[in-house]
Parts: sequence; C-alpha cells; structure tokens
Amino acid sequence: MNRLNRFLVSLMLALALCGQALAAEVVNINTADAATLDEVLLNVGPAKAQAIVEYRRENGAFKSIEQLAMVKGIGLKTVEKNRDRITVGSGRAMVPVARASKSQPAIPTLKRAKATQR
Repeated sequence: MNRLNRFLVSLMLALALCGQALAAEVVNINTADAATLDEVLLNVGPAKAQAIVEYRRENGAFKSIEQLAMVKGIGLKTVEKNRDRITVGSGRAMVPVARASKSQPAIPTLKRAKATQR
C-alpha cells in the first residue's frame, strides 16, 4: 500500500507540473492591450508593448507572427522566443468583416448571423 501511495503522489505531482507547462498563455497581438502584451511576452516590457499597440494602430492588423519584427525594438530573436505565445487570430477568435461598399458599411458577419437567428 505504501508503494501505491508514493506512486499516486508522484503521478499527481507530475500531472500538476505538466499542466502548468502546457497552460502557457497565448496572446493575440491584434487585439491585446499593452498591459497584456507586457505580461505575456518574454523580453517585452511596457515600452515595447506600447510600441506594438501603436504600430498596430498605424499600420493595421498583423497578418503573420513574423510581421511583429517590424515594430521598433522587437527583433526576430524576440519573435522566435515568443512564437508559442503569439497568435494573430484563429477562425474562432477573429470575426471576419464583410467588404464595405459605398451604400453599405462593413458589418461583422458574426453579428449578421446572430441577427438572422432571432
């Protein structure tokens, strides 16, 4: 019985440590604020996080993770260190936007789908 207890305790400890390693935060660089970027990304402090937000505001959404290296103060090494922590969005997270025309403004398709369900 003592061996079984030790085995179970060891197994629980291993699962707890593994769970923490797998639960690394992922941040969407197209939607996150400066505080979140500062908190989640390695080697990115408040000034670089603010630079990311300003770059995004001036140039639009990032289309790839590598494009983050175009932000002043962020290099390819920083991008590589954070590759597993960065996303530019997935099909679920990002809402596709319909093309705008002169007669009709762009409306997110998610809102349009909800409106038709009512």
